Amino acid sequence: MDGLDALMLARIQFAFTISFHIIFPALTIGLASYLAVLEAIWLKTGQRVYLDLFQFWLKPFAVAFGMGVVSGLVMAYQFGTNWSEFSRFAGGVTGPLLAYEVLTAFFLEAGFLGVMLFGMQRVGPGLHFFATLMVALGTLLSATWILASNSWMQTPQGHEILDGRVVPVDWLRVIFNPSFPYRLVHMVAAAFLATALMVAAGAAWHLLRGRDNPPVRLMLSMALWMTLVAAPVQAVVGDLHGLNTAKHQPAKLAAMEGHWENTPGEGVPLILFGLPDMEAEATRYAVAIPRLGSLILTHSLDGQFPGLKEFPKEDRPPSPIVFWSFRIMVGLGLLMIALALWGNALRRGGRVYASRPFLKFALAMGPAGLLAILAGWITTEVGRQPWLIYGVMRTAEGVSAHGAAQVGFTLALFVLVYALVFGAGTLYLLRIIRRGPAVDESLHSREGGPGRMRQGMRPMSGASDDEDDSPASAATGA
Repeated sequence: MDGLDALMLARIQFAFTISFHIIFPALTIGLASYLAVLEAIWLKTGQRVYLDLFQFWLKPFAVAFGMGVVSGLVMAYQFGTNWSEFSRFAGGVTGPLLAYEVLTAFFLEAGFLGVMLFGMQRVGPGLHFFATLMVALGTLLSATWILASNSWMQTPQGHEILDGRVVPVDWLRVIFNPSFPYRLVHMVAAAFLATALMVAAGAAWHLLRGRDNPPVRLMLSMALWMTLVAAPVQAVVGDLHGLNTAKHQPAKLAAMEGHWENTPGEGVPLILFGLPDMEAEATRYAVAIPRLGSLILTHSLDGQFPGLKEFPKEDRPPSPIVFWSFRIMVGLGLLMIALALWGNALRRGGRVYASRPFLKFALAMGPAGLLAILAGWITTEVGRQPWLIYGVMRTAEGVSAHGAAQVGFTLALFVLVYALVFGAGTLYLLRIIRRGPAVDESLHSREGGPGRMRQGMRPMSGASDDEDDSPASAATGA
């Protein structure tokens, strides 16, 4: 920790904890909606395969939900421990928004989660489906309130500063701030994509192992349809979000693009790759396409937007980090579109479940959605620097009065505990997916219809000690 002050260590600690936290809510958002769709189709059609998948993915959902709650609580406490000055200054806005998230989303999820997880044999199918819908709605409401709070920090409005504190004067303007709609849709679409890619990777793994059965095929098919729809939509939303950023956070956009200054009468090139140098105020070794930056960000070949040199040095975000995190996010998004298009082409030829190169690609793309989310959040949060509340409060003004040794010690503890707890949880989650959905036809014959089930609903029942990977054992769910 030598050379790092308390401010930088507090920032690293928050970045570390939020990086863990955001993964699990993203999965619960996507999986909750996926489970609602599966149960709805099962109730409508009576086809057992949809219930098989519902019962199977309910276990990973439960594990991800639990880890998301735990990591969220830890992260929330840091507002009082490491960022007490920020809480004192802006608590009049952020406090109520987080409270609304608890009173609406978390209570809704908690109220119906038990019915969803354990109630299929105890309540009627209609009530159980209603519980599933409420849990899915709760995850979306949670994202709405959290993103309203974070978006206000990016594009603040609807407030006044009285006696050194932020006071909300128009809650509708606070919640529906300029960046909120784009960020909400962008995040929800990202959660759906991350879930679809994880489901597709699970199906691809089983198909590559010779476990070709109806539930696995359906997993891959539904995941590819979601990716085919959501990935292009995400690209469009991302473009609109970029235009919004150009209007309200031009320094962040300039850092993302590695753009330093305009040449009179010329359009701005799109820099594909390069090494932004904050000291030299230039992007070295730039590989650029002339005027394409103008076309994308101003929808004109001659349009211009501010370069980093137009902002004081103390107001410039660290371009090297933002430049590359943005390109990682975009590059992964393009690979998602390629995966969806390739899968759709193979579907037409009836080869989507047998093409080993495609299945290996789908398997490799399993973590791509979560990595893209992390890259996007790095772009968003680092690109806001040096502001904690954009244009209102600097990050250095919001940190608590702790010493570097104190913050460094807690950061080391976080790394150790998170590696143990969430490492074990992630391995267990992957083990559940590795087992695959059960397809015991003899049990199908004893099935009594909606409200009856055959797979254990405790998350710990999702991973067996049986490690037999043979196709024969997989066909019986072993």
